Amino acid sequence: QVRIVESGGGLVQSGGSLRLSCASSGIIFSVYTMGWYRQAPGKQRELLAGLTSGGSTNYARSVKGRFTISRDNGKNMVYLQMNNLKPEDTAVYYCNAVRQVGRDTYDYWGQGTQVTVSS
Repeated sequence: QVRIVESGGGLVQSGGSLRLSCASSGIIFSVYTMGWYRQAPGKQRELLAGLTSGGSTNYARSVKGRFTISRDNGKNMVYLQMNNLKPEDTAVYYCNAVRQVGRDTYDYWGQGTQVTVSS
């Protein structure tokens, strides 16, 4: 059974920092591309940061320079370090694991963790 579990959300003041963690089990973690997404009320879910099995990263323009994604394959963990947080970063943050094998896509999501940034 695959489990993706986020933690580390909470309430923080504008300009503050948070570190989100995502624990994965039931998958061969090291071969998956891991990503962090968020969804604010009334908005679509958006990709914030991705990290491939080979170590390549990509970031949304809105968070580049402020957020950093990293992974620990030995612990099956992925992290999102968020600095200089802004009120517009308030959202539910989701961890995603995805792998493409031929025509098959293996795509798993966590339940989300709330991040609230006060002004």
